[in-house]
Amino acid sequence: MNTSFDWGLVRSFLAALEHGSLLGAARALQASQPTLGRHIAELESQLGVLLFERTGRGLRPTEAARQLAESARLMEAGAHQLARAASRTDEMISGTVRITASQPVACYLLPPVLARLRQQHPGIQVELVSSNEVSNLLRREADIALRMVRPDQGSLVAQLIGEVPLCACASQGYLQRRGTPLEPADLLGHELIGSDRHDLLLKGFAAMGYPVTPAHFAFRTDDLIATWEAVRAGLGIGFTAQYLLRQDARVQRVLPQLPIPALPMWLAVHQEIRTSRRIRTVYDFLAAEMPGQF
Repeated sequence: MNTSFDWGLVRSFLAALEHGSLLGAARALQASQPTLGRHIAELESQLGVLLFERTGRGLRPTEAARQLAESARLMEAGAHQLARAASRTDEMISGTVRITASQPVACYLLPPVLARLRQQHPGIQVELVSSNEVSNLLRREADIALRMVRPDQGSLVAQLIGEVPLCACASQGYLQRRGTPLEPADLLGHELIGSDRHDLLLKGFAAMGYPVTPAHFAFRTDDLIATWEAVRAGLGIGFTAQYLLRQDARVQRVLPQLPIPALPMWLAVHQEIRTSRRIRTVYDFLAAEMPGQF
């Protein structure tokens, strides 16, 4: 007898023993009847014994099958116990994980993802820090960071998980009052919402051939949430992450032809922390779930 037989075939053997036919066993295991037949034949070959006599009324277990049944059931019980132990081990993942992200990501993208994380890993508590400082990880003030700029510190490990599309947008009330721009040059005749100290928008306009100055922007702020709320309130045309438009049906995209580069989304963690199962679990969960939010 070959003692190194495939233990996975025991499940098919027990199903056939219980249901008395390949058809019944196949239905119970949600497999095909030919598959169950092959499993039984292979197990008989590996054990070197006949387990069932094939009759017109189904399968009749042999004496060898009846003798093996008890051991097989013990194996099945052991498999179930192993699965339960693995489940308990997964449930035992607990403790606090501190995540840092920019304001819009923290307020609009992360909450539904963290709700799903909570359902899957109820033992994990999350602390969320709304900040753009990569130094949070270096000072160990956070375990995981979501950033639009790749951290360049050697002690951090970063994974690119996707790109966030940006767009020009305005409220329907504003567009009804001031009209909808049809060409990029039309923006110069509109009320614009821009940055205060940052010059990315100024560089973007200059790249299109429009050397605008801060004076062209009727409202200026470096606060990304304030920018979005200003757009919603009808202060003018702003430039935001496209996913924010899902938050308010009264805000719509304008000038889709504008060449606005998407922002990369990086997931970063300190390399010494990757060995923590708790942090690794959250890190992997975010890597898998976040791209679907963009």
